[in-house]
Amino acid sequence: MPSLKALRNRITSVKSTQKITSAMKMVAAAKLRRAQTQAEAARPYAKRMAEMMGALAAGAQQNPNAPPLLVGNGKDKTHLLVAITADRGLAGPFNSNIGRAVRLQARRLESEGKTVKILAVGRKGNDYFRRELAGQIAGSFNFVGKKTIEFAEADKIGEKIIQMFKAGEFDIATLVFNSFVSVMTQRVTELPLIPAALPSANDNTISAEYEIEPDDGTLLDRLLPRNLAVQLYSALLENSAGFYASQMTAMDAATRNAGDMIKRLSLSYNRERQANITRELIEIISGAEAV
Repeated sequence: MPSLKALRNRITSVKSTQKITSAMKMVAAAKLRRAQTQAEAARPYAKRMAEMMGALAAGAQQNPNAPPLLVGNGKDKTHLLVAITADRGLAGPFNSNIGRAVRLQARRLESEGKTVKILAVGRKGNDYFRRELAGQIAGSFNFVGKKTIEFAEADKIGEKIIQMFKAGEFDIATLVFNSFVSVMTQRVTELPLIPAALPSANDNTISAEYEIEPDDGTLLDRLLPRNLAVQLYSALLENSAGFYASQMTAMDAATRNAGDMIKRLSLSYNRERQANITRELIEIISGAEAV
């Protein structure tokens, strides 16, 4: 049985930890409100942009002059997985879920004879993939020290992806991130980047044909990189909101667990103290009777 001093030190240590986890929970809750608002505001624009790109890609499938960024290069030998994680931890399984999903997808593609490359966005993902899939890292980005995620950051990642595609480093690009569903739920989502996702057979959201002026090439040269940056920015915002939600949930659970541990340690401390008092009383009584 630990000594009374050891139990007191342990209780003090757990109480200090509980204060930290409680503070982190409140900070995450405050940041979650802003991140959730940004993510929800970006959804309609990103969704509409993706639908428009899908409709253009569907109409350009038979056009030999269609931009490769829209319809791909016709090959599927090399796959680029753009994995978005957080720069920090203490958020439960938030980062590990992405790592596991990317690892499983990479293994599946490799079993089909494909080559897989990974672009890690977020320090935690970069650390994970360097341990698990070290030879497949094609680049990394992180936002350590930045309070908010700016569109320029997504644009920078998009430029890197476009440069790699034009250099022939991959054929198909897929974005993997945590989409924010609720405070308790973040869903791992896979989004095709290159080529654009084609609309499903029963999707009638966009059925009109476009007349483009001055010409479709000029517009698409500007629109395609913009669409890539928009999808990345929306995913970054979703991921940020999901991170704070997951961190708030994890810190809430840690605070409650610390409270339970303090109760158990306090009970053990009181029992040990009572046992010591009883022993001392027995010793005093036994000594008095001997005299």
